[in-house]
Amino acid sequence: MMSSKQDEKIILGQINGIYGVQGWVKIFSHTDPRQNILSYSPWLVKVKNEWRTFQVEEGRAQQGGKSVVAKLEGIDDRDLAREYIGCEIAILPEQLPATEEGFYWMQLIGCQVTSVEGEDLGQVTEIVETGAHDVLRVEKQSDAGLVSTLIPFVMETFILDVDVESKQIQVDWQLEDATES
Repeated sequence: MMSSKQDEKIILGQINGIYGVQGWVKIFSHTDPRQNILSYSPWLVKVKNEWRTFQVEEGRAQQGGKSVVAKLEGIDDRDLAREYIGCEIAILPEQLPATEEGFYWMQLIGCQVTSVEGEDLGQVTEIVETGAHDVLRVEKQSDAGLVSTLIPFVMETFILDVDVESKQIQVDWQLEDATES
């Protein structure tokens, strides 16, 4: 089943504990740095397979930025806060600020990759951080099984065009024929 744009959510973290007696919660954040999760409000919190909206009233980094605590609107005591432990925290894509590149890495997952010659190379399944240049893992089913190709994400050298709206990436890359010697 295709999900509509309205159904898309970006998971930023999870509530993983309670803090104090006034309803504050501890957050495991996937953002970098961790406290960047506090830049977004409202949060969508998944409670028993249902997304609920919460405004972030206050928040701060703890232990030198290693953990984050937040006070959410409507959660005013320790017992109520405890009910949210384990719940995912998400935002809607439109809450993200614009980027210089015009896209986020997560938007590349699922994009169809084609070479300048028009060859279908497969779909982006992962972005691998290598230090020098991040790398797209592109996978395609073939007669020989699943073919995985790694393409360095270097704009204008290997990556010629990225269109996240149509989920298309054009690359200057050729698959090597495994039968050639």
